[in-house]
Amino acid sequence: MTREEKNKAIDALVERLNSTPHFYLTDTSSLTVEKTNQLRRQCFENAISLQVVKNTLLEKALEKTGKNFEALPTVLKGTTAVMFCESANTPARLIKEFRKTNEKPVLKGAYVEESVYIGDHMVDALATIKSKNELIADVIALLQSPAKNVVSALKSGGNKLSGIVKTLSERPE
Repeated sequence: MTREEKNKAIDALVERLNSTPHFYLTDTSSLTVEKTNQLRRQCFENAISLQVVKNTLLEKALEKTGKNFEALPTVLKGTTAVMFCESANTPARLIKEFRKTNEKPVLKGAYVEESVYIGDHMVDALATIKSKNELIADVIALLQSPAKNVVSALKSGGNKLSGIVKTLSERPE
C-alpha cells in the first residue's frame, strides 16, 4: 500500500468516525468465511456497517479526529473489525446473539454515547444501554403519569361528590 493510498484510507476512516455516533472494535479472527459472511449479513440486516481495518491506520484516524478516545488505541492488536452504527446497543445485542453459536466476535472496545468502553466483559452493559430517544420517551412517560393520576382522581371524585349530593338531597329531613 503506497503512502497516498494509506492517507486516503485514513481520511476515509476519519470521515466515517466523525459521521457515525457509535462504533465497536471487535476481534473476528478465526471465524470461517461462512461464519464471517453470516456475521456480515446480520450486520447488514441490523443497519450496522462492518469493516476490517489495519490497526495502524485506525490508530492514526482516531488521533486525527480530534476527539478523546482515551484508551481505545491500546486495544488495537491482532485483527480488528469496526462496527459502525447509529443505534448504541444494536451491535452489542448482535454480538451476544452471534456468540450463542460462535466464540467470536470478541469486543475489544467501543465508543458509545460519547463514552469509551474497554473489554469483552462490557457487552452485557452495552446491550442494555438505552438510546437517547428511548430515554426521552421514558422521561415523557414519567412526566405524564402524575397528570394522568390527577385527572383520574378528579373524574372519580366528581362522581363520588355528585352521588353524595344526590343521596343527601333525597334524604328526608
